[in-house]
Amino acid sequence: MFYVNKKEARLIVLQRIELCSDFLKKIRKLFGRHFFSNFITKFFLNSKTIGKSYYNRMHEEFKTFEKYIDHNDKNVLSIGGGMGGLEVILNNNSEVNFFDFIERNFVSKKVVYGWSSNNSEAYNNLNLQSEFLVKNGLSKIKFKIFDFDNDVLPSKKFDTVISLYSLDYHYDFDLYVEYLKKNTHNESKIIFDTVRPDFFKSIFKEVIILDETIKRVHSSKRLICKNFLN
Repeated sequence: MFYVNKKEARLIVLQRIELCSDFLKKIRKLFGRHFFSNFITKFFLNSKTIGKSYYNRMHEEFKTFEKYIDHNDKNVLSIGGGMGGLEVILNNNSEVNFFDFIERNFVSKKVVYGWSSNNSEAYNNLNLQSEFLVKNGLSKIKFKIFDFDNDVLPSKKFDTVISLYSLDYHYDFDLYVEYLKKNTHNESKIIFDTVRPDFFKSIFKEVIILDETIKRVHSSKRLICKNFLN
């Protein structure tokens, strides 16, 4: 399980609403998202339960692309990865040297989980994220967190880019396309979820479907893509 405190548990639930109990989901539906986000998540979460559920969920996510990670994957970029539980598990099961995280450093008053072309919604605290990563085994010398709104983004050739349920799921891939072209190489792997998988056959030379999520809203496919066409 992951070690999380109450503030971290709140962020994890806002990032991964599926970790809520059925009872809390009913409360959210009954009283609305604003009340749920700003009151219920602050006082009515069991951090130990959330830590265990979050670990199990991130382990399941890792399994969807584990076989594509090899000894050549040294530099990893995480875009919109939330607290970084997936990257902790990846660190424990790979030879990655360094993780860069691109995140936003605020919590929206009303979490909608919708689509925004300019990535306007967020639910993270970068200080809490750093604390979470360290106490769950990711050394301070192995990662750096960048504030999307205020920092100069990292400039290097990443071997793997991971953005589950974030890039092209909640905001347009175009927001990062030029950045990724500059900061990846021909063998770089870009892993993300999208509702329009066929579109990326015109963007990359190689597109592989890793997994599929069927939902009433936002059904999506997880892709691993390599080598931009131009």
